[in-house]
Amino acid sequence: MSMTYYDRVAEAAASLKGRLCGVTPQIAIVLGSGLGAVAAAVEQPLIVPYGEIPHFPQSTVEGHTGRIVAGRLNGAPVVVLQGRVHFYEGYTPEQVTFPMRVLGALGVRAVVLTNAAGGIAEGYRQGQLVLLADHINQMGWNPLCGPNEPRFGFCKGAGLRFFDMTEAYSKALRALAHDAAGEEGFSLAEGIYLATPGPSFETPAEVRAFRTLGATLVGMSTVPETIVARHMGVEVLGISCVTNLAAGLSAAPLSHEEVSETGRQVERQLAALLSRLAPKIAAHLEATA
Repeated sequence: MSMTYYDRVAEAAASLKGRLCGVTPQIAIVLGSGLGAVAAAVEQPLIVPYGEIPHFPQSTVEGHTGRIVAGRLNGAPVVVLQGRVHFYEGYTPEQVTFPMRVLGALGVRAVVLTNAAGGIAEGYRQGQLVLLADHINQMGWNPLCGPNEPRFGFCKGAGLRFFDMTEAYSKALRALAHDAAGEEGFSLAEGIYLATPGPSFETPAEVRAFRTLGATLVGMSTVPETIVARHMGVEVLGISCVTNLAAGLSAAPLSHEEVSETGRQVERQLAALLSRLAPKIAAHLEATA
């Protein structure tokens, strides 16, 4: 008898849990293109390559190492996904969101999704960190299409086919992120992230259309993970690194190399922010348990 999607998620989560030596972090961090070195800030790390987890998809994109790093970030237990997979790599929606499902099954209650994004709004600069206040799904699909699996409702009241997305990105977690950034001596803007399937960058006409829709950032990830996380009742904080100005806003041609290089330049600031933020999120989760 073939395994169901839920069975594969459960098997992967059980395997990963066994590798974490009893550590059960409630906070996860997913690192986007060029942002992988943030994992170096994790103390007492336990490293598990994606290839050693049953059914786990493997990233094929440069800048996505493809491993899990579990440990403590400024004292708070975390599990970090150093790299993600994308729809444009040829993966199905179920495969793209498989790691997020595993995190939910592992007991994660809050996830920080980071990404490299093109800046659409006037005034954005390369290397700027922007909190996500909302998103627009222009990928042409939703990862929840098909039969609903209520067993994915790991948190109370979750797992419903039709669920509210008014607060896709937690206001409480965004407030904590603003506090953490202030303590680090900088401020965070908030923006609207629009997701396309990729892999080609957007045309200038598309960027103008996206601005008309209200988007301030554009990228090729994050939205499917957010939808699945919210389906499971997991709180989401989204952070974009503006790695380039979108097509038509800069004279320079767009390239993945530029995206990765800008990510590397901002890694230290992102690591400091997440280190400040992790214990704040842990305290929030304890207070709302």
